Amino acid sequence: MALLFNEEQQYLKDTAKDFVQKNAPINHFRELRDSENEIGYSEDLWKQMAELGWAGILISEEYGGSDFGMLGLGAILEETGRCLVPSPLFSTALLGASLIEIGGSRDQKKDLLTKIAQGSLTTAFALEEGSRHAPNIISTKSEKKGGGYILNGEKTFVLDGHSADLLIVTARTSGKKEDNSGISLFLTDPDSKGLTRNRTLMVDSRNACEINLKDVQVPESNLLGELDGGLPIIEEVLERGQIGISAEMLGNALEAFDKTLEYLKERKQFGAPIGSFQALQHRAAIMFAEIELTKSSVIAALNAVDENSNDRARFASLAKFKAGETLQLVSSEAVQMHGGVGVTDEFDIGFFLKRSRVAEQIFGSSDYHIDKYATLSGY
Repeated sequence: MALLFNEEQQYLKDTAKDFVQKNAPINHFRELRDSENEIGYSEDLWKQMAELGWAGILISEEYGGSDFGMLGLGAILEETGRCLVPSPLFSTALLGASLIEIGGSRDQKKDLLTKIAQGSLTTAFALEEGSRHAPNIISTKSEKKGGGYILNGEKTFVLDGHSADLLIVTARTSGKKEDNSGISLFLTDPDSKGLTRNRTLMVDSRNACEINLKDVQVPESNLLGELDGGLPIIEEVLERGQIGISAEMLGNALEAFDKTLEYLKERKQFGAPIGSFQALQHRAAIMFAEIELTKSSVIAALNAVDENSNDRARFASLAKFKAGETLQLVSSEAVQMHGGVGVTDEFDIGFFLKRSRVAEQIFGSSDYHIDKYATLSGY
């Protein structure tokens, strides 16, 4: 398994880096936060991303995408992570496109994937119901009624859920709350009667929402995948999501580290740059080593998806664990090495600390994934 990007993937990464730095530097994130933007991201920027083909990078050419694979999307997510760019790239181009690509019927794919690739449709995955990641614990219920289904329940921590054009909702159609079988997926109109969305502003100023479903009617044609057979689809998409957010977290860590190195070279104390102090050099060396290990873990996981490896789940947990641990370390050390100014709003470095605390919880914390990795490895 090659742990380097090939020429095409590296070109895509370089193009993404150039685009992001010119069009969405960290000041772009700051402006969105300070303006209290209603949807939390720039629609114009998202249209530009779609024009570059980013929205359809996992979608087959048949439906207007490029089918460039997870390595391609991972390269882009790393660069958007460097500049903390808010966009539907993760919730739509990765999660939504994957759910429909894997579980959708031909008609659903033709309709929805084409719109996603064009950038005219955004999605959100309504999965979580508690304070901890538990994909099989679903209490939201769906009952067959007439020519459709009735949904009742609550969802939490739905990324970009308050602004999405389409919700993909998990609901229990049979069995008990913790059963692995009996879970189904439903394409749900967010404007449906009985559905309410409450935006939740996270500490990192990113988007999430809580969704309440009360007697929400969904037509039978909106069932995604087989009835009661949603969990295998969910697990495969979660693996992609865990790897994708790991790539973004790698970008966060790289940028926080680079900014810290610059500060160590510029800040002087006792007549010398603080970067000349051996204790700080040792701490920087540890961060560098952990980032390099994270790079290898993330690229190996991205490769595992594209190669349809049997070890995909194990690689996903390894990448998510390592990226979470590394970003926690680097963001904390970065703030400490900046001193008191590191926690002021005047400096950008504090944004990476806040982002690390939220991103680490998306689709399973580091503790969750080290336990899962151990289980999958036979320990």
